[in-house]
Amino acid sequence: MSDEEITQMAPGLVQAFAAQEENEEQGGRRRRRTAADEAISALRTWTPKTRLGREVMAGRIVTYEQALASGLPIREVEIVDALIPNLEDEVLKVNMVQRMTDSGRRVRFNVMACVGNKDGYVGLAMAKGKEVAQAIQKALTAAKLNIIQIQRGNGSWESSVGPGTSVPFKVQGQAGSTRVTLMPAPAGKGLVIGETGKRVLTLAGVSDVLSRTKGQTRTTINYAAATFNALAAINRTRVSDSQRAELFIHKGRLLE
Repeated sequence: MSDEEITQMAPGLVQAFAAQEENEEQGGRRRRRTAADEAISALRTWTPKTRLGREVMAGRIVTYEQALASGLPIREVEIVDALIPNLEDEVLKVNMVQRMTDSGRRVRFNVMACVGNKDGYVGLAMAKGKEVAQAIQKALTAAKLNIIQIQRGNGSWESSVGPGTSVPFKVQGQAGSTRVTLMPAPAGKGLVIGETGKRVLTLAGVSDVLSRTKGQTRTTINYAAATFNALAAINRTRVSDSQRAELFIHKGRLLE
């Protein structure tokens, strides 16, 4: 495959075929593979089953922003891997659930996972499985299909003028009895929030935030979901063009 053909592909597909050529040049020497490597290598044998998948494979859609603008549903995890290949993932919680049935005790696992590129995209989901590895893989797949663009800005009066990586204004999210309020913070303040919320915000690319929580914050699942819902609530808030310019609100990627 020529360099010209590769540059017209989605970033993940470029990495997949470039890695294949690199392995061939090195004589097939193996190194330790990560989950990200597995996702990229799977793209080499990917056969799209949806219209959006075929558009991505054909090179007519090469960014996640274009995929969202197309209005087509994202139903294949390979689409996300192709358009955002630098996703990082983290397992937030693994619960073991036991049930007594007529045939004996049944054990299943509930897993909550979060994925993000640390630059404006984050996804959160839960999944169940009979084995831990199976449940984790299902949760990561569901999280990738649940990715949202977040809006970041410079909403703190203490900050100097310019783009920021905080939330643009005060926003609240709720899950169960847990409520998380995110507030703008000046650059360099860091993430003033519990450990669970910090992990979600880090994957989303938010580096400065103040917070206030209410309810059962010890519940990891609700805490993570409330933080994610607060980020999603920013997208549902109406903001005028003048406010967007004043708060330096940017949706999606900041780093290119």
